[in-house]
Amino acid sequence: MNYCYKFPVVKGVQAGKDYYIAMVPLKMISALFPNDEEYVLPEHRAQRKLNESRIPEIKRYMLNNRDSYVFSALAASIDGEYRFVSTDQEDLGILEVSMDAHFLINDGQHRKAAILAALEEAPELSDETISVVFYEDMGLERSQQMFTDLNKHAVKTSNSIAELYDSRDELAVRTRAVVKAVSFFDEYIDKEKDILGKFSSSLFTLNNLYTANKRILRRYTCDDKFENFCIAYWNIVSEHMVPWKDMHERVISKTELREKYIAAQAVVLQALGRVGGCLFDNCKESDLEKLLIRLETIDWKRSHKEWQQRVIKPNGRMINNEKAIVLAANLIKKKIGIPLSNEEKEAEKEISR
Repeated sequence: MNYCYKFPVVKGVQAGKDYYIAMVPLKMISALFPNDEEYVLPEHRAQRKLNESRIPEIKRYMLNNRDSYVFSALAASIDGEYRFVSTDQEDLGILEVSMDAHFLINDGQHRKAAILAALEEAPELSDETISVVFYEDMGLERSQQMFTDLNKHAVKTSNSIAELYDSRDELAVRTRAVVKAVSFFDEYIDKEKDILGKFSSSLFTLNNLYTANKRILRRYTCDDKFENFCIAYWNIVSEHMVPWKDMHERVISKTELREKYIAAQAVVLQALGRVGGCLFDNCKESDLEKLLIRLETIDWKRSHKEWQQRVIKPNGRMINNEKAIVLAANLIKKKIGIPLSNEEKEAEKEISR
């Protein structure tokens, strides 16, 4: 090979075949993986079609977190002549790849596109590196199989676990603080799952509370004032939600709570979040107790006629859409003495009809 790329690499073996890991400067990405605008039928491609809408989000993540962004390795196949020249240590050396060779991305096309977009705005990042795992190209069928193998076993992180670990999302940080400060939530919120099993020891997920807090926050700043309000609000709510207390004190079982009451349903937590948003607007923390003690007057049984058509279908199943959240919040507001907005009054007229 007269002209070639030279990559310092570590050599490994998988399935009896050699592969190579290199640290590639970001400024080389465009040269190694040029954009191919030609349309190719899916069965003749080794990759899914690029989803352009994902690129700005990944680019913003990189640019907004320049001191802490993390990207996993790109995986690429080499279609062309190459050789590995080892050093004194057998698995360390130089991978020499002919400049006539083509590099095919098997995994990471959206990361690659986002990196190129980010470099246009921040060229100073061009000397940073990303790891690339190089494999020998063994034809379209093998490349398609590699793409499938690299992606089919990936498990999407639950929203709850993302919110448990995310230190950049201020609402997630504040929600974790609320869980810690509200003993009922600390005991009965699952911090990892998004869907709870019938016999789960938890009642709600961290994502349930995160989205309920989002309804309280709305257009306001996610600051200490918001956090303190949420802690006060949810502590008082948990004190006056009779089915929650009965379950905690073992007057009723968790199974009975789930089967006979709506108080353990996510739609009710979201409705309470909506009510909390109204109180955050219009109520002093010192007055919360006077209003929220009236939660004790609400009949939370599934069978109660006031919940029918609001959050319960004629067949007895729960309704979990936004309309149900509004209608449930309306009923709670009326029961505790909060006036409805014009929009909420219209929703009440609709259900009356």
